[in-house]
Amino acid sequence: MKQKIKVLFICLGNICRSPAAEGAFLNLVKQRKMEHLFEIDSCGTSGYHDGDLADPRTRKVAEKRGIRLTHRSRKLNKADLAHFDYLLVMDETNFLDVMSLTSEKKIQEKIFLFGRFRSDAGAPMIPDPYYKNETAFEGVQDLVEDCSLGFLNFLGEDKCLK
Repeated sequence: MKQKIKVLFICLGNICRSPAAEGAFLNLVKQRKMEHLFEIDSCGTSGYHDGDLADPRTRKVAEKRGIRLTHRSRKLNKADLAHFDYLLVMDETNFLDVMSLTSEKKIQEKIFLFGRFRSDAGAPMIPDPYYKNETAFEGVQDLVEDCSLGFLNFLGEDKCLK
């Protein structure tokens, strides 16, 4: 039996962007009846919100799109680096933080800015909506849904799904 593709979404506190991305990607693979092919999780580079549900605004925006976020925040740990096949990071600061945790080239090659999979020519970052209004959370949800589709297409092109 083929091994599952293990995907980890990473932001700072694991209450806004990474749970939104985890939910969007899981929703997409469920729609395509592919959830059996994946192990999907999210975490933060900090432990500020360990054990908390996603921000209420993140949950509200996702819920409006039929995505129920039940993930509890957790901090990235060293074992995650080896366990997951793809480490998808939301911004440059967190990308550098994750890269700094290992000098192993094999692991560093698994770390990507999630925004690089967006369909337009915008910056490869997913902006942090935490200190902004609900419109910013809507924008993040739009972006993580778009990037999820781009990432799934990348996996197909990369022959992971063939």
